[in-house]
Amino acid sequence: MTAVVPLTSRICGPATATLKYRPESAGAARRLVRRKLQDWGLDDLADDAQLIVTELVSNACKTGCMTSMTVKIRRITSQTVRISVRDGSRAMPVLLHAACDEECHRGLALVHKLTSGRWGAALDAHGKTVHADLRVG
Repeated sequence: MTAVVPLTSRICGPATATLKYRPESAGAARRLVRRKLQDWGLDDLADDAQLIVTELVSNACKTGCMTSMTVKIRRITSQTVRISVRDGSRAMPVLLHAACDEECHRGLALVHKLTSGRWGAALDAHGKTVHADLRVG
């Protein structure tokens, strides 16, 4: 007999995707985040959330890992949405302050600004997870 998961559990629960280290994975991550925010009725967070997940996925792609990354979006409290990307690199992200004429090194600064500094990274045995928290409302 197959258990039926109530629709409300599927809608309220987290969403996760395993993605390859390819540029097109950023688009798949954006779609995952937008769909989940729509499920939660949090469309107003979608633009910022999509920018954040694009930056996190882009940084993961630059690590040179050849396995796959995991993108996850979940409600950690009723007022906080967490977006995380786990990759196979143990190199920790560094918040750089780009010069006015530089065209790169702005990704984590953007994440920092959009989350009011509520982001971080944690090492595990085979890589790390970088997360960013968005406040609801």
